[in-house]
Amino acid sequence: MTSHLPLRIDAVRPADHTAWLVLWRAYQVFYQVDIPESTSAVTWQRLLDPSEPVYGALAWQGDEAVGLVHWVFHRTSWSIGDDCYLQDLFVRPEQRGGGVGRALIEHVYEQADEAGCASVHWLTHETNHTAQQLYSRIAERSGFIQYCQPL
Repeated sequence: MTSHLPLRIDAVRPADHTAWLVLWRAYQVFYQVDIPESTSAVTWQRLLDPSEPVYGALAWQGDEAVGLVHWVFHRTSWSIGDDCYLQDLFVRPEQRGGGVGRALIEHVYEQADEAGCASVHWLTHETNHTAQQLYSRIAERSGFIQYCQPL
């Protein structure tokens, strides 16, 4: 069920920790991962540190946080400007289909454009068909396959 309250997207602030943590944990459940609390604590501190290239925002409807997004600016050998990696995106299940995910992605587009980035890129799991429907409407699928070796 989507809310009829207006949607606003704000950069995370120290007072948002509890709201962020609820969404961050739900995101982990969705992707069936268990990120250590110590890593989540460092992530939160990085999101608040202006010297870090890691950023976060929450989507709010009224006083309820309904979505989160994290992104990272990074160097690339393919352009002079940095690239922007949209790392984490999560919308509460009852809010999906109401434009929250799109608004969060467009927020990242705006932030990356203001920072002079050449592009925004992200990954999703191959089984996340619902999200892929949105992604295919607002971005180009690169055709690249990701490989990863945990260290």
